[in-house]
Amino acid sequence: MPFAKAGDIDIWYERVGSGPRLLFISGTGGDLRMRPNVLDGPFPKHFDMLAYDQRGLGQTSKPDAPYSMAQYAEDAVNLMTTIGWGSALVIGVSFGGMVAQELAINHPHTVEGLVLACTSPGGAGGASYPLHTLMEMNPEERARFMIPISDTRHDEDWAKANPETYEQLVAMAAADPYADEEGHEMGRRRQLEARALHDTWSRLGEIRCPTLVCGGKYDGIALPETQERMASRIRGAELRFFEGGHLFMLQDRAALPAMISFLKGG
Repeated sequence: MPFAKAGDIDIWYERVGSGPRLLFISGTGGDLRMRPNVLDGPFPKHFDMLAYDQRGLGQTSKPDAPYSMAQYAEDAVNLMTTIGWGSALVIGVSFGGMVAQELAINHPHTVEGLVLACTSPGGAGGASYPLHTLMEMNPEERARFMIPISDTRHDEDWAKANPETYEQLVAMAAADPYADEEGHEMGRRRQLEARALHDTWSRLGEIRCPTLVCGGKYDGIALPETQERMASRIRGAELRFFEGGHLFMLQDRAALPAMISFLKGG
């Protein structure tokens, strides 16, 4: 798949499947080279799906300057324009859900329908866990710290009772095969700095498209009560919780079919 010139950066993207147009906006540290990923799941069987590496991540440009959430939304619009899309259905997961909120608020004509997964509005509505405070930890330390937060069922007692599974989770969360690439750490830091300033709370009422807010019942990163508050501020929004933590889309087999059904108007 090619790069797209989008504003001041070159964005690496992949497009697969057929059907209604669907833009997928990934979470913190998202890199399409990490497989399997969302492109290998059921979405391309139902949609013409576009996914991409965001500013500072993966194979996309990594300018060493402050990033903003509005800028991430502009990147999404610029990418859509470059490939000839005027509008699309949108799924935003975690950090990508924050970007998707800015996209739906600032560029309402581009978003036909919206799924906000395990994300937060920031501000008075509640922020997701402050990952920027963990930047000085090494990958394994960060993984061990975040596992019981990502899924609150995975506490110390669970880890002792399931040592093999726990160590597999640590290894998976700590793995970063591209850590030594030029600009990698800087881009990651720039993303987390932008994330720390995310706040759409007072503007959520400007979202006008059909919206599904969904999350995991045991998510300690994007709290269930935060999902509830966010949904209450978006006109007509549906709210659903699934069995799992921050990775509920992988943990609950009902989650992806529910998203697909919503986006197809089911």
